Amino acid sequence: MVLRDYKKIYYTWLNNPFIDEESKKELKKIENNDEEIKERFYKDLEFGTAGLRGKLGIGTNMMNIYTVGRATQALADYIKDFGQERMNMGVVIAYDVRHFSKEFAKQSALILAGNGVKAYLFEDIRPTPVLSFAVRYLKTTAGIVITASHNPKNYNGYKVYWDQGSQILDDVANGIVEKIEEIGYDFDKIKKIPENEAIKKKLFQYVPKELDEEYLKRVESLSLRDKEIDKNINVVYTPLNGTGNYFVRRVLKDRGFNNVFVVKEQELPDPDFKSVANPNPEYEVAFEEAKKLGSQENADLLLANDPDCDRTAIEVLNYNEYKMPNGNQVGALLVNYILESKKENKSLDANSAIIKSIVTGDLSKRIANKYGVTVFETLTGFKNICGKENELEKEGKYKFLFGFEESIGYVMGDFVRDKDGVIASMLISEMVGYYKNKGKNLLEVLEDIYKEFGYELENNFSLVLEGVAGQERINRIMEKFRYDFPKQISDLKLAKYADYSKNQMYYLNENKTEVITEIPSSNVLRFWFNDGSWYAVRPSGTEPKLKIYIYSYDKNKEESKRKLNSIRRTIDDIIDSVQ
Repeated sequence: MVLRDYKKIYYTWLNNPFIDEESKKELKKIENNDEEIKERFYKDLEFGTAGLRGKLGIGTNMMNIYTVGRATQALADYIKDFGQERMNMGVVIAYDVRHFSKEFAKQSALILAGNGVKAYLFEDIRPTPVLSFAVRYLKTTAGIVITASHNPKNYNGYKVYWDQGSQILDDVANGIVEKIEEIGYDFDKIKKIPENEAIKKKLFQYVPKELDEEYLKRVESLSLRDKEIDKNINVVYTPLNGTGNYFVRRVLKDRGFNNVFVVKEQELPDPDFKSVANPNPEYEVAFEEAKKLGSQENADLLLANDPDCDRTAIEVLNYNEYKMPNGNQVGALLVNYILESKKENKSLDANSAIIKSIVTGDLSKRIANKYGVTVFETLTGFKNICGKENELEKEGKYKFLFGFEESIGYVMGDFVRDKDGVIASMLISEMVGYYKNKGKNLLEVLEDIYKEFGYELENNFSLVLEGVAGQERINRIMEKFRYDFPKQISDLKLAKYADYSKNQMYYLNENKTEVITEIPSSNVLRFWFNDGSWYAVRPSGTEPKLKIYIYSYDKNKEESKRKLNSIRRTIDDIIDSVQ
């Protein structure tokens, strides 16, 4: 990696007349720390998964009022190119509980207004999926949510949505990036007006109260069963000090789940997440407090959302201890429950479609095949899953039913075009109550699914490699897998592999190559063995991580475990060989 002259850019900021004095003081403190200057200025914070995400601080590679202001000015410039109608449609803005979220949101609204683009701002914190719904409900041209999702407390982010309510794809992102580059570090180009002036010009207003009620009504309309559910199940819920508290509890109450106990230490907003070691419910450490309360209340279900309430994780009571099914398993359980329920109540459309990411397991696909439901695959991220939903809607051939990915994101229905922790929390609670009424917990149901469809086991993990050196090592590891991958692991023979960066599928047995047309180009590698086992490798789009996904498959559980361990050992050896 060739580094730009980060010192020169540092001094450009330090001497910039439009940088405030407090920010300059922060920069002055690191003047003799070359490593810190490098980390902050070696690149501009990039648009990754539909926007910006990074550590809070002053610098081009950080989240601050300047990087956020520039992105918003660029968005305004991009919208203005479409003309007055798009400007009048406006942009709706939501924010989460994190440090500076409210400030970034208000600043964004007033920059848009300063450019003649109408801005709608939520008065208080909201779950990210409510922002997606708001774009569609208010018929705005775009949406912004200030959030860093499940990242640590020193992060924040800026996600952009387009008029269908889904996160922007590359065409819009690239257009915004061009505008960002035109602005450069000339912060004088950022136009902003005071709130009273924006209101007077009818370019700023708060989101109407009825929007929340309409969203809740539509979430509750997704219910699949009612009388067959044991609504007396005990549920322990934690919003992890984030945005989900009101919405999830309200939906469960409306649906008749009256035994919902909230983890008090994690009930109210806290940007420092003091009650939890990691505010990411994918990791079991996030459930420590919920488990304590669960034991006291003999809870059937522990339910957790991440701070912006778009992800959902659970633990279930299984013979006096709590067990955590992962995102793939919960996704498969939901697919099974949704399809079984819809078939029983005769509401399963013949053209129903499920959408999952390419690194999500195939168990759901096997279940869907049983019901004659088509499964589509996309690149990782709900911007791609819901982007595909938009495509299907436009084509009119398929009707979107459910979308999910292994990283605990799920959505049902068409009124939200992003993963939705409120919807998922309701469906999971309903599912737990339904199967309890039949004398089973979710892990027992999962075992039934495995027996019917085969044991797809997994070992997904991430390698955290921060900074310039970390990024360089991630690049080297990707190149190793791209050009020097194993053709056989134990008794598993490689059948084919895909390099999505080249849009090529290579069939080893047939010695042929095929162009991948359904999936856009991306730095992802995926390898399939002749028995249905496979693995994939990709750099994260939002965090300094290399992500590895391993899936083994066999009708016999022990055989599937053996295969999984063999693949993992081989991958570990490859990674260790690249320093």
